[in-house]
Amino acid sequence: MTEQLPLEIDCKATKAKQAAGESFVFLDCREQDEFDAVRIDGTVLIPMTQLQDRVSELDGKQDDLIIVHCHHGGRSLRVAQWLRQQGFPKAVSMAGGIDAWAIEIEPGMARY
Repeated sequence: MTEQLPLEIDCKATKAKQAAGESFVFLDCREQDEFDAVRIDGTVLIPMTQLQDRVSELDGKQDDLIIVHCHHGGRSLRVAQWLRQQGFPKAVSMAGGIDAWAIEIEPGMARY
């Protein structure tokens, strides 16, 4: 039995994984208009409202770390929990979402 990952990861730990070149899926679960307004480099957009229909896009990623983010962390937490139920045990939510990222990681990034 493998140890279960915490359900949340913070922005700084996510950025550190990105900077180290670690392989993970960086999933943006916001809507298209939010993604068009501001995004984090390297993220893949699958809106929460479309996830049930598009989860097959994650086939083959069941053993991969999947870091999900949204605006403030509410949607991504629900998405991470749902993904775990679908057989993605390493799905985690980025606490604080893109808003926290804009404050802690990329000052000057557009906020809404």
